[in-house]
Amino acid sequence: MTNISAIVFVGGLMLSNVFMTFAWYGHLKSLSDTPWFVAALISWGIAFFEYMIQVPANRAGHMLFNVAQLKIVQEVISLTVFVPFAIFYLREKPSLNYLYAGICLLGAVFFIFRTPAS
Repeated sequence: MTNISAIVFVGGLMLSNVFMTFAWYGHLKSLSDTPWFVAALISWGIAFFEYMIQVPANRAGHMLFNVAQLKIVQEVISLTVFVPFAIFYLREKPSLNYLYAGICLLGAVFFIFRTPAS
């Protein structure tokens, strides 16, 4: 059950983050000429599917990790999905700040998963 939970957790969060990244930022490219409220309604529709994946993924993950660990893993996955999206879909120019943010998140992963000092 642990391996299945881990696969559902990580795979689900990866997929849900793809949906959410498009919901939050996709309209900047594809709907830039439409009124904001139309983009918001479309984004809400996309976010519905994100939540349908994210909720069971987090429930599976909670069988393995505490809430703080779930959040840090989600942030790492979010950046893992967002950076390629920003570079390849939105055509943003990458900078060293992406690398620095990733290093900070690796530090967060280290501290949230380490065994507490006694």
